[in-house]
Amino acid sequence: MNELILVLDFGGQYKELIARTVRGLNVYSEIKPGSLSAEKIKKLSPKGIILTGGPDSVYRDNAPKCDAEIFRLGIPILGICYGMQLICYSLGGKVEPCVVSEYGRISINFDTDAELFWGIRKTSSALMSHTDQVIKLPKGFVGTAETPDCKYAAAENRTEKLYAVQFHPEVEHTDDGEQIIRNFLYNICGVSGDYRLDDYLNTQIKSIRSKVGNERVLLGLSGGVDSSVCAALLSKAIPNRLTCIFVDHGFMRQNEGDEIEKVFFGKKLHFIRVNAQDRFLDKLKGVTDPEKKRKIIGAEFAKVFEEEAAKLGDIKYLAQGTIYPDLIESGGELGALIKSHHNVGGLPSNLSFIGVIEPLSGLFKDEVRALGKKLGLPEKLVGRQPFPGPGLAVRIMGEITKHKLDILRQADRILCDEIKKLKNKPQQYFAVFTDVRSVGVKGDGRTYDYVIAIRAVNTRDFMTCDYAPLPHKLLARISSRIVNEVKEISRVVYDITSKPPATVEWE
Repeated sequence: MNELILVLDFGGQYKELIARTVRGLNVYSEIKPGSLSAEKIKKLSPKGIILTGGPDSVYRDNAPKCDAEIFRLGIPILGICYGMQLICYSLGGKVEPCVVSEYGRISINFDTDAELFWGIRKTSSALMSHTDQVIKLPKGFVGTAETPDCKYAAAENRTEKLYAVQFHPEVEHTDDGEQIIRNFLYNICGVSGDYRLDDYLNTQIKSIRSKVGNERVLLGLSGGVDSSVCAALLSKAIPNRLTCIFVDHGFMRQNEGDEIEKVFFGKKLHFIRVNAQDRFLDKLKGVTDPEKKRKIIGAEFAKVFEEEAAKLGDIKYLAQGTIYPDLIESGGELGALIKSHHNVGGLPSNLSFIGVIEPLSGLFKDEVRALGKKLGLPEKLVGRQPFPGPGLAVRIMGEITKHKLDILRQADRILCDEIKKLKNKPQQYFAVFTDVRSVGVKGDGRTYDYVIAIRAVNTRDFMTCDYAPLPHKLLARISSRIVNEVKEISRVVYDITSKPPATVEWE
């Protein structure tokens, strides 16, 4: 068993980032509800506990609280933002609304003799985001950082091993944030840093073999990063006893279906490709509402998968590419049910399996990508951008037709070709078929053709994002190529809306 750091969640938007930062420092972390009892925590034997931020005010009656007994377990605790306020409020301190709220990067003065702040600069910037603050510390605590508007930007009680920061050390906007978390893990919790992805791989292979025995496993392969890495891991653990069903709904990017088939051809698994493009298009005739599109595609995918599964005979186990953030968001337990969040769009709940295999359910996205590389998958696949389960169907406004899909695929390929030349690429980029026509001129004639929109964003977690400020020369080149090389396109526009208020996808 690896050493464990527990991240207790109080509704903070950065909970996954905290846990991932800890893992990046070679310490295994798990996210649990903030209400987890001290008794259960004791059984887990964590080396340390981190309390996340949250949107509530700790002094309100219904605000989330932790079991106060955790402060008497002798386990080092770090409270972040709401977590700081919760520690102080629970132990007799006072929390009130700020006179001046702090948002964004704020300059903070640190006491570098404090255990959390060893080795960092005395003054640096950190991300603040709070409307409440601690105005009186509990007995035994001392302040260890301050800003002009926040007297207690951090505090500690060394005797009780309790530490608190009002700012967010887990985000990149905090200059020495990673060092602060490292100090908590290694200097305060005394971890050795025993978490390695190779260990996870070996543990999962043993677990799969033990659970499956000589039975066969079925996997719905979407071609996305998660399901592809899941397939590679299973084929390594149980060679020639994995069957992958790849339902090609016709909404993949250019040549993508063929590329996915090529990757898995010759692997120690049974690969079934179902070319169901016409079937999906028939179901979507006349449908323009985006939510209806998603539901129709999800339901039809389930039918196709069920039909193919029925042809295969007796297969005992179903595998899914569920990853750790999926479990956190759904609140589900490992392997408890066939989850609707799955990246193939949801599978039928009435399929008869004796068990579900989810070998990636303990990993974050970047860990899944790293594992994929270890398993020999090509960079083009493991580095693939996030792609919605319904594919290009939610990047086409209005009714979906084969003609529109062909136009969008060509425009999207040009966009990707050009952006790939950049040294610093956006995290996600794609073309959108707007279904809007615009007057143009080609040669000596008037045209009335379609408008393509370009979307490119930068983000760390896809919960929020900023539009990517692509160079104007690049945008001009992309526009020129699309209008000249793709028939029936008269205009290209660039979406410069961040999330919120927009979403990453248009539908």
